[in-house]
Amino acid sequence: MLLKVPLDIVPPEDLSDIIFQLLPNHGNSAEAVPGKGRDIVLLSLRDLLRARRNGEYRNFVLNAALVIPISKSLVSGARFLTGKKVVRYMPFNFVISLLTLLEKWEDSIYLFGGKSHILRKAEKNIRSTFPRLGIIGRCAGYVRKHEEPGIIEAIRKTSPSLLLAGKGVRGEELWIARNGKRLNTGLRLWCSDLFDVFAEKKRRPSDAVFENGLEGIGFFFRNPFRLFRIFSYFRYKILLLVYRILKR
Repeated sequence: MLLKVPLDIVPPEDLSDIIFQLLPNHGNSAEAVPGKGRDIVLLSLRDLLRARRNGEYRNFVLNAALVIPISKSLVSGARFLTGKKVVRYMPFNFVISLLTLLEKWEDSIYLFGGKSHILRKAEKNIRSTFPRLGIIGRCAGYVRKHEEPGIIEAIRKTSPSLLLAGKGVRGEELWIARNGKRLNTGLRLWCSDLFDVFAEKKRRPSDAVFENGLEGIGFFFRNPFRLFRIFSYFRYKILLLVYRILKR
């Protein structure tokens, strides 16, 4: 627990066994894990602070099957407060690892989100990279609200091992949380720019840039207003210091 928000420590060598146990029709399904759902959360520093102030999002994180830290600040914060070594993943690399495992087990995925032309290109590239991975459905994002029940029913009926959602899904991660009981028993993951990267419309940060925690520089040039997030960073540092002093 970091500032009352959970983080899972998942060494790369253990990822295969953990995912295998969470998948339905493998090991133990996520439903069999007490108090846990079927969602995988890629947690940034901004998300951690959001979980502290937004009850709905906090419940989504607390009930997730896995909470994977993606910000270097979370790693250093966990070490500062608990002394534990938390493993951080680049979102795109984590998804690649996940799809590699699903292909190995000949499992299936459903793609939801992105603009139509981007999703088509992303699907094509995923098929060529993971030929034994079943893509059993796809639906572009930015749909009208009255169309969502049909999408939910399609996901339920096709029953993918993983629902991979991205930009254009109404409510982002919370769409999954709000509709979780009506979806199938597979895993679910939301990642904003994932389909853009798969479609080669956006570049992911290099491993070296990510390792040094400098990926935010690229995001700043895309959106200069991100500079104001520095105030959230300072707030986070103050919270860490307060919790350290109070030994909470």
